[in-house]
Amino acid sequence: MPDQPPISPLPPLPPALILAGGLGRRINALALGATEKPLVPLGGRPLIAHVIARLRPQAGPLFINANAPAGTYEGFGLPVLPDTIAGYPGPLAGVLAGLDHLAETGAASSLVTVAADTPFLPDDLIARLTERYRESGTVVCAESGGQRHPVIALWPVAARTALRQSLEAGRLKVGLLLDALNAVTVSWEGLPDDPFFNVNTPEDLAIAEKRLAARQ
Repeated sequence: MPDQPPISPLPPLPPALILAGGLGRRINALALGATEKPLVPLGGRPLIAHVIARLRPQAGPLFINANAPAGTYEGFGLPVLPDTIAGYPGPLAGVLAGLDHLAETGAASSLVTVAADTPFLPDDLIARLTERYRESGTVVCAESGGQRHPVIALWPVAARTALRQSLEAGRLKVGLLLDALNAVTVSWEGLPDDPFFNVNTPEDLAIAEKRLAARQ
């Protein structure tokens, strides 16, 4: 019987970072019984719990980017990475914190980022981002309904230098940085329900409750 060719091991799944470092002023989390927007309840569970559940089957190690008091996200059992640049300059600072961590630990060469207020992420998010990254070698963003979602993306660790330079120069617009990095996109259907719907306001939360109830 001829020798069987060795089976190539599957490549490791990329780590994913949940961006929970924003201030979330528009939703008034305290009025909804939470100290932070990602902790606002949706269907009886915090928003971020839905995001974790969507990511866990398709990602490698999970991390949370947050600047909240110690212990705020302890119950989720995930490492918390605070911003590495002061002043809450926006989601790019969270992305940089994740890339800095990977660069320091050598844990992976790329990182998937998502927002903590997107409870309906698609099951094939990371597979499709990764496939496009293998083709392009640059930042890959999700897109739906013709709209690019800059923080739902796969970032090579090599992008951290340009990212840090942009933040330190006060250039905080994600779209401009993505254009400078020649970012590409992967598109999902946006209708009837956008998989990247994000909860920014109490009205958005009511819509999310209806969508969740329709799935059960």
